[in-house]
Amino acid sequence: MNDTINRNRWLGIVAVAALGVGLAAGPVVASVTAPRAYAPVATAPGDTTTREHTISVGGSGKITVIPDLANVRLGVLVQRPTAKAARQDAAVTMTAIVDALRKLGIADKDIATAMVSLSPVYDYSNSGAAPKIIGYQLSNSVSVTVRDLSILSDALDNGITAGANTVDSVSFDVADRTAAEAKAREAAITDARAKADAYAKGLGISITGVASVTESVSTPVWYQQNFAGAAAPADKAASTPVLPGSTDVVITVQVSFLIP
Repeated sequence: MNDTINRNRWLGIVAVAALGVGLAAGPVVASVTAPRAYAPVATAPGDTTTREHTISVGGSGKITVIPDLANVRLGVLVQRPTAKAARQDAAVTMTAIVDALRKLGIADKDIATAMVSLSPVYDYSNSGAAPKIIGYQLSNSVSVTVRDLSILSDALDNGITAGANTVDSVSFDVADRTAAEAKAREAAITDARAKADAYAKGLGISITGVASVTESVSTPVWYQQNFAGAAAPADKAASTPVLPGSTDVVITVQVSFLIP
């Protein structure tokens, strides 16, 4: 009898506990399984922007140019027992070089000092001992713009005759690159338009305008001619030949043409 009562009490406790667990778990299950409510997402008004229709083509224009000026670098390199003697002898020689250039009609504004350097000369022959200064070396050079290419050879030869013993470089250029670039640009645009017209004709459409234009410019580059160990010409009548040659100014364009 007592056992039956105790068993019934125990079952009642278990039932009440189970009911409590179920009530506690109910909201959790509901929160997981209940359908979610979504607020309506606002949409932006329709994009009414008119899209441009284009034909994109490339064009190229090339103009061959012949240099009309040159840049020459003449110098003197001397080594003397003292720095003072090196400076004095180099100054005398450089003065003679500049005078020779002026006599050819080259203006002072086209003659500029490019470099002056003085450094000691060491003797390293005594092994194990500190090097000994045995003299000083001075280098002095001028950059010369020759605007009349017919006297370029004379500028080199007369400079060397006057005492220049270094000719670092001879480079060429054009005084007015703008004019050459303008012609090349015009040719590039004409080329691009011809291509666009061909496409439009084949597609049975017309060109109504231009959306964008970009360009790339390839400017002339003349490689310098280097002269090492220059010496005075043995025969003044045999002038130093210097040939400028020619080069190309190239402009490429990318054009987007508007079509219906």
